[in-house]
Amino acid sequence: MSSKKLHPPFDSGTIESISKILGDTEKGLTGTEINRLLQECKIENIDQDITKWKRLFNAFANRQNKDRYSNAILYFIGQVLKPTRYINDKNRFDFFRVELNKILAFYGYEIQENGKIKQVDQVSTISEAEKRVNRLKEKLQQRDIHQEIFKYCNKEIVNENYFHLVFESTKSLAQRIREISNLNGDGSQLVDEAFSFNFEKRKYPKIAINSLDTASLQNEQKGFMHLLKGIFSMFRNTTAHEPKIIWQIEENEAIDIISIISYAHKKLDKLYYKDNQ
Repeated sequence: MSSKKLHPPFDSGTIESISKILGDTEKGLTGTEINRLLQECKIENIDQDITKWKRLFNAFANRQNKDRYSNAILYFIGQVLKPTRYINDKNRFDFFRVELNKILAFYGYEIQENGKIKQVDQVSTISEAEKRVNRLKEKLQQRDIHQEIFKYCNKEIVNENYFHLVFESTKSLAQRIREISNLNGDGSQLVDEAFSFNFEKRKYPKIAINSLDTASLQNEQKGFMHLLKGIFSMFRNTTAHEPKIIWQIEENEAIDIISIISYAHKKLDKLYYKDNQ
């Protein structure tokens, strides 16, 4: 975004929201960082002995009132989001970028991955802003999460609803197994019916993840069965019966769980069907 262009001023509510993201959050700027950045951006630090976000709000509002434009505030944000500041703390960079983008989207701005601010189409609703900027979706895409999870769980991802995201993801896996096997069960029963085998009794699996020609390959099939049963027992059954306030899931834990379910989906992408029935 060109620094020469004059950008319309932000309203006071927007300045407050920006100030709180930068100064009143767990990952917010320290007092020392605020002092240094205000000085670097040539924004007067008019109230140094008050709460950090209020100090930023007063400094931003004072400068914008003098300029009648938001350029100085946007420049400050650009300085905060310099990627080189976050070599060892990408999560902090991602937090600032996502949360600020939710606000800036209403003015037609977007902070890119390189920390630069570009102009984009404005949004007019909170839902539009959240759909455009979603930290969880971005992290899942970086993990190369299977598309079946995005297909079944888009609403949960957009809303960053970790509890129900895990629940719906396990349901997506059960549905995929039902579709492949033409069975109607659920959970451990479904897994047994779909994947179990006993060659001595001429019982072949409806779904095989390999040729089952060696003991090692047969053990892989059994191991996959145990993995699926573990997923349904630990995640599907728990989320189905425990209230959300009791069984709480943090973002990183949810992503790890989704990665396991995604792995199971990917194994189902490359199946070996035994000539059995």
